[in-house]
Amino acid sequence: MKFLDLARVTIRSGGGGSGCVSFRREKFIEYGGPDGGDGGRGGDVWAECVDGLNTLIDFRYLQHFFAKSGQPGMGKGRTGRDGDSIVLRVPEGTEILDEDQETVIADLTEVGQRVLLAKGGNGGWGNLQFKSSTNQSPRRANSGQPGVEREIWLRLKLIADAGLAGLPNAGKSTFLAATSNARPKIADYPFTTLHPNLGVVGVDAREFVMADIPGLIEGASEGRGLGDQFLGHVERCAVLLQLVDGTAEDVAEDWRIIDTELHAYSPDVALKPRIVAMNKIDALDDEERTEKLAALEAASRRKVMMLSAVSGEGVQDVLRAVIRQIDKGREAPEDEGAWQP
Repeated sequence: MKFLDLARVTIRSGGGGSGCVSFRREKFIEYGGPDGGDGGRGGDVWAECVDGLNTLIDFRYLQHFFAKSGQPGMGKGRTGRDGDSIVLRVPEGTEILDEDQETVIADLTEVGQRVLLAKGGNGGWGNLQFKSSTNQSPRRANSGQPGVEREIWLRLKLIADAGLAGLPNAGKSTFLAATSNARPKIADYPFTTLHPNLGVVGVDAREFVMADIPGLIEGASEGRGLGDQFLGHVERCAVLLQLVDGTAEDVAEDWRIIDTELHAYSPDVALKPRIVAMNKIDALDDEERTEKLAALEAASRRKVMMLSAVSGEGVQDVLRAVIRQIDKGREAPEDEGAWQP
């Protein structure tokens, strides 16, 4: 299944049916009077969060959702049938935005949540509704209210407890594959990961969900590489795990690039609790480890952990640090600033 996290759709609620102008015509009844029924109500457009979906790919091939209009009223006081409503089924974590892509209409984060996107029009009154003591035979009826048509954006932000960030080839996918049930594509060239991956990570009889997003490069906020289009998937995370390639020539510069791009995307994301870890230490000797660890700690001004996703060295310690921060984030508000281990 292809991954799609942004879709533009057109929705339209149903219009109300028109009221009916009718008079009772029966044998032996000289003055039957009006009996025109009301029009039916138009169908609504709803969005519902459902289980079992993790992409918006369905909205790539079907982009127009129109509810049914109500039927007109009929004689003998019969009301027209209401139009059928329509439901857009979206995965957990879907944001519904207005046409400007900034105004948030709804944020569906739990299965079963529903939101009304467009209300159907009311049906028009038939001439029976206008009968009065001074107007015994009204010859007027109302038209039904028109439906509402609008364009909206659906943006999926994956529900994860922790997010991975780093340059391409920092070892994020390897780390996710080594610690979870996820099986992302792994290769020795940049941008192997083209879309986010989720994995359930287990440590000390505990589990949490980790998201791996495509690697960032310098200038990602300006559209270079894959850009920062996937950073929205870490906005809901309680903690970011930033992996730095220990075999890089300048680990401090690698950390700075990611930190700069996070700030350029959103200060809220940049100030999330962050754990910095130097990966691929299996390829370094003791002297290189010490030297690069000191450089990275000086640049990030925080304690840096070391690990090797290939050999497993230090992986459990990093996972324990991540889950501790997840627990801390659930207890404290998210806006307390950056975490310093």
